[in-house]
Amino acid sequence: MHHIVLDRWSRGASPLHRLDPRAKIVPLLALLAALATARHALPEFSAAVFAMLCAALLAARIPLFAALARAALVLPFAAVFAAVCWLSGDPARGLALALKSYLSALAVLTVVATTPLPVLLRGLELLRVPLFLLTVAQFLYRYLFVISEEAQHMRKAAAARGTPMRPLESLGARFRAAAGALAVLFARSYGRAQDVHRAMLARGFTGRLHPLFDLRFRPADAAFTALASLAPVAARLAIERIR
Repeated sequence: MHHIVLDRWSRGASPLHRLDPRAKIVPLLALLAALATARHALPEFSAAVFAMLCAALLAARIPLFAALARAALVLPFAAVFAAVCWLSGDPARGLALALKSYLSALAVLTVVATTPLPVLLRGLELLRVPLFLLTVAQFLYRYLFVISEEAQHMRKAAAARGTPMRPLESLGARFRAAAGALAVLFARSYGRAQDVHRAMLARGFTGRLHPLFDLRFRPADAAFTALASLAPVAARLAIERIR
């Protein structure tokens, strides 16, 4: 798991990491709801939300600029719809869409970067999220490491056979090489998935992953949940009233 940055960040030991996942999920939902429904004084409210999230990342001892850069991965997708709004004569809506998309991604990243995914999924299960969705998410999360390791093994095997690692000059050659590598990766990953499935059935898997730990919602978690949930709502009301 060393090659997954978010997983490495989530294994920290800050007070934010030690909170119950439900104490972070509920404020996240409150922040997303306040951000999604904000219309008046959106730039000022966005600045306040950005400051809150940066403070949380610094308190969790997560590299700030690295986190901000990873949250920006949503901007190319949001930029398409923002450009449509801009060209249709509504630049304010396009700017609002870009701001809300980026801040929402940064908020989700803050929670994911401070909570190991198995713990986060356990918290969602206790909040009565459908079990089927959580099982799919957990299998997807675990299988990403398998695919990544298979790709690394293929790269090492190609280098051991003397395959040049420099980029190919022709676009067609690059496309054929990428298509062949993806086909081989899919075949090897599919074979590994069958082996994993048979191994799980042999161990009595019935369709539900049993938790290996228990969560306790402490008074400190309740206090953080209340304060963190009210903070974005209070900031929005104060900014809109001042404006």
